[in-house]
Parts: sequence; structure tokens; C-alpha cells
Amino acid sequence: MNARSAWLSPDGQTREDTRVTPLGAHTPVSPIGTRSGVLPGSYTGEHRVSGFWLAGNAGTMTATVSAGRAVVQAEESRGVYPVAVTDGVALTFADGDAQYGRLDLVVLRIYDNAYDASGRTEAAVEIVKGTPAATPTAPAAPGLSLPLFTVAVPKGTSTGGGGITWSTALTDLRTTTVALGGILPTVAGDTVNGAYPGQYRDVNSALQRWSGTAWVPYPRDIGGVAPAGALATGGYPGQYRDSSLGQLQRWNGSAWLPAVPGPAFAQSLDAGYTTSTTYTAALQDTTLAALTLTFTAPPSGAVIVSAGARISTSGSETVQAHMSPQVTLGSTVIWAADDERAASGSGAVSKSNQTQLRLGSLTAGSVYTVTAMHRSSSASVNAWFDTIFLRVDPIA
Repeated sequence: MNARSAWLSPDGQTREDTRVTPLGAHTPVSPIGTRSGVLPGSYTGEHRVSGFWLAGNAGTMTATVSAGRAVVQAEESRGVYPVAVTDGVALTFADGDAQYGRLDLVVLRIYDNAYDASGRTEAAVEIVKGTPAATPTAPAAPGLSLPLFTVAVPKGTSTGGGGITWSTALTDLRTTTVALGGILPTVAGDTVNGAYPGQYRDVNSALQRWSGTAWVPYPRDIGGVAPAGALATGGYPGQYRDSSLGQLQRWNGSAWLPAVPGPAFAQSLDAGYTTSTTYTAALQDTTLAALTLTFTAPPSGAVIVSAGARISTSGSETVQAHMSPQVTLGSTVIWAADDERAASGSGAVSKSNQTQLRLGSLTAGSVYTVTAMHRSSSASVNAWFDTIFLRVDPIA
């Protein structure tokens, strides 16, 4: 029969019945299939997974795989094999090749003579020896096995030659599995899909939820402010977090932006002049190439733009010096420099002049650039600008 029940059949319970029906440490990957993996847990709670850890013996080619519990999924009709290793398993790696290095694979393997005609019916921790090569790759895992580690064996390595350098030789391949409904501890790089919408996993301290198509970061403290360092990516537009610099930020769906954007400000105290009668960002006799600032448009799409400087015109009381803000979005000019929007002045004695204007119809969340532009009304008169500043204030 295709419908199986454990501890019910009057004719005896088969091994397949027992393997197919348990509902314990099984993270599902299908309606009846289970994710193969090591059960998490450690003696002190300090580590995510301590079962089946591989500890090498310094200066040798030997190592020990520690105790642990795991499940290994076969074909769905065969069920999942539960395994418990109660004592460490000693392994000895073959000496390195004389010419090339190799990668060995350590696996937890299931032998079941009823299906594989191996003559064995047991679980074993064993080494699958790799092939030496200039660029070695790990061998394929045998059928019905759970990869645990790859071990790099350099050329010429032997016990007499110092053994394997265990601190750099290991690559941890252990996957995890937990009870149905439990939170699955994984590491970055685990690309396995979730089994059902609403499943959760923990990836390097970040909680994620399977949406049905992707693992989505789960908000820390819904409706509250996520603490600094807790979330790299927001879980929903409108979520707030505290930045590492103590700034309150809001997730807009694709980026963290200041929740209450403050004014943007830029200044230069290095005086310079121009004789250009058309607006230019460059001034002569100064190290400043151009005074600019950037700002992010607030949700209202409106800001106050302020610009000013100490202005004078050399030897003339009638020639005018104009400083106007120019606003761009990328390469598109939103506001061109214009006398109508300029802080203007004249005379041999410098005087402080500024202008303040409202700029609206901006795209919220877009980053704009403001540039200070300058001109003289006469090509024969130096228009001087000193203590130049730009400021942008968001309007709520």
C-alpha cells in the first residue's frame, strides 16, 4: 500500500514505514521529503552547529569527526535515514601527491544493502579521496550521503613532512535541519529555497521569512525601531532603524534614508573672481574648482535653496556681480543659473549678499546637485566672491 502508518500495522512495521512516517527533526523540502542535514546545537549554546565537526591533529594526516545527529533523505519512497554518532570517528588522510594538491571530501554515508547491494547496512563517516590536479576540485559525493567538509591536501604532504595545515585546509559544507516549524540556522551562501510561505531561517544573525519565491529579511521588532547593526536591508517600506552614527533612518523599499533629513550645507572661505559675463562655476585666484552640494529630495518634493557670498566689483560701483544656484538631477538641469535667482552686489567694498528660494516638484528620494554659479556684468571688471555658501532645507 502507498499509505503507510507507523506502529499500527498488525502485519509488522517495515523499515520503510519507520523512515517515512516520523515527524520530528524534519525540515520539509516537499510534501513528503526532508532536508538532509545536521541537527544544530552545542554544549554551551555558543555555536550554531557542533555536531560532526572535524578537528585535525596538528602535524599529522589524522583528524576526528565529533559526535552528532543528522538525517539523510533518500528517494521519497525510501524515506529519511536518522543517524546518531555517539563517539568521535577517527579518520586518516592519504599522503599528498608528489606533483599536485588534491581536495578530499568527508561525508556521512548511508549503506542499505536492500537498495544498493553493497553488502552493508549501516551509516559511516568516511573520506572520498580527490584527484590530484593543478587546480583540484572536490570529488562528487557518493549516492545517499551528506557532505561534511572538504580538506585540502597539498602536494608532498605527509606526517613526516608536517602534516595537513588544518587551520586553512577545511571548508565547512554541513547543512542543517530542524524540527518542522522550527527556525533553520544557516550561513550565507545557502541558496536552497524554502519549503512553504511562512518558513523562517536565521542567516548570520539575520532572520528571514520565505515568501513563496524568495527569502525576505524579517523585520526586527515590527512597528518599532531596529537597533543599529540589526538590519542591512529593511523588511517593509516605512520601517525605521537606528544607524551606527545615531541617525534615525527610514526604509523606502530599496534604501535607508534619513527619517528626518536635515539641511545640506557647503561653503568656501577662499575668495575668487571671474570676468565671465555668462554663468560659470569656476573662479580665478582660488583653489576651489566649484562649490557644490548634494541633497535627497524629501517626501514633499520641495526644498528651500539658499545661496550667498561677500561680493565686490573691483573699481566699479555700477558693474554687478551675480551668484546663482544651479540645480541638476544627473545631467539634467532642473534650475539653470539666472539673475532672477541670484544674490547680487556691486562696489569696491565687499558686502554680504544672499538669496533664498523655494524649489518644488522634485522627485522624492532622488539625489540632486546644487552648484554655485558666478558672473560679472562686465568682461573688464573682476567680480569677487568670498565666504561663499550653499544651503538646502527640506520642506515638510
